[in-house]
Amino acid sequence: MSSLFDQSALVSIAERLVAAARRAGADAADAVAVRGVSQSVELREGSVEESARAEDDDVGLRVLVGRRQAVVSTNDLSNEGVDTLAERAVAMARVAPEDPYAGLAEPNLLASGDAIELDLLDPEMPDIGILEERARAAEAAALTVDGVTKSGGASASAGVGGLVLVTSGGFTGCYLGSRHSISMQAIAGNGTEMERDYDYTSAVHASDLEAPEAIGRSAGERAVRRLKPRKVPTQRVPLVFDTRVAGTLLGHLTAAVNGSAIARKTSFLRDSLDQKLFPAGILIIDDPHRRRGLRSHPFDAEGVVGNRRALIEDGVLTTFLLDCATARELGMETTGHAQRGVSSPPVPGATNVHLEAGDETPDMLIRDIDQGLFVTDLIGMGVNMVTGDYSRGAAGFWIERGELTFPVSEVTIAGNLVDMFASLRPANDLHFRYGINAPTVRVEGATVAGV
Repeated sequence: MSSLFDQSALVSIAERLVAAARRAGADAADAVAVRGVSQSVELREGSVEESARAEDDDVGLRVLVGRRQAVVSTNDLSNEGVDTLAERAVAMARVAPEDPYAGLAEPNLLASGDAIELDLLDPEMPDIGILEERARAAEAAALTVDGVTKSGGASASAGVGGLVLVTSGGFTGCYLGSRHSISMQAIAGNGTEMERDYDYTSAVHASDLEAPEAIGRSAGERAVRRLKPRKVPTQRVPLVFDTRVAGTLLGHLTAAVNGSAIARKTSFLRDSLDQKLFPAGILIIDDPHRRRGLRSHPFDAEGVVGNRRALIEDGVLTTFLLDCATARELGMETTGHAQRGVSSPPVPGATNVHLEAGDETPDMLIRDIDQGLFVTDLIGMGVNMVTGDYSRGAAGFWIERGELTFPVSEVTIAGNLVDMFASLRPANDLHFRYGINAPTVRVEGATVAGV
């Protein structure tokens, strides 16, 4: 197992790639090596349907000849493969169109040699037997819930992934992280009156996972609560988003403030920097250094050290998410949000994002709503990022006179994210379970389209 955690061979390969690129004529180059090891078990009704394990090391090389760049990747890690890859990359770069913003990160922005302790690696990798036990425990718990009639399947997985980055400017860095998960899907009812729901838990360390029995019971209870849904007439009402789906609103925000969208002028927030988008007091944080965070890392895909920062502070948009290229194009400085695979150049993306909790309980958000929808599930991706128009299929529970009443399905919720952001109210039930986390939130001015 220790060899799995040893990245020295990948560092050596990345260094050889960069050196080979310089010999082949590149003015600058960087190489990434990505390690991935995963294993998983899926079962249904007590029988294992699939048991899988995958291991792979991949490398990618980006070369720059002037302002022309090319990216190539391979999993051939031999000496001949390294030289061939470098020569091919330089040849491609020489005929590529010029990109005035392409280039490595400026040296003064690079992470230092001082390690940031993020506790991202669980030293114990479970074997297939342990994963099977976790999945079985989740399924068994779901099937004990009164009203659950079938298992939709349970799974458990574990893996390790990491990044090595070497640049011709002298930066060398690497990190590894682990990931564990358990999920369960339960089916309630019979015949044409069947409903399904799910729950899952994911964590860097297995010790931080929720108990498989709790995940199974939650999935079963959620499925039973959805039985005998009704439709509702089309109307304009407040929406309350359950914590499981509230983070999707933050996902739309981070997509809209992504530097690539801003540079292409394809974001409805392209002219909104330093403007008030949310009510006073709203704080939304992006933190690449959250300890045991699902998206944490000590440096980004260009070697730039990131920092905890407020995307939204007191309701105001304070920054875009930038890598070096988009920062140059916009006349700004990178925020350390570069992400990259082995076969593509860096692009900006969010890390661990969360909406700070408010002072009200979820019940307090609901109690003054005469008619409204408590949203527990969303379907589809009907968001126009150019205009902010929002339209998604939804399911949940109807609110009448401040109480959750009957389940609702097959409705569409529609509005505009500008209006939804401007009216957002967070509850006090923030829990860190995902890469993007939010408490229960309430928004106004949306339409529920039903019958």
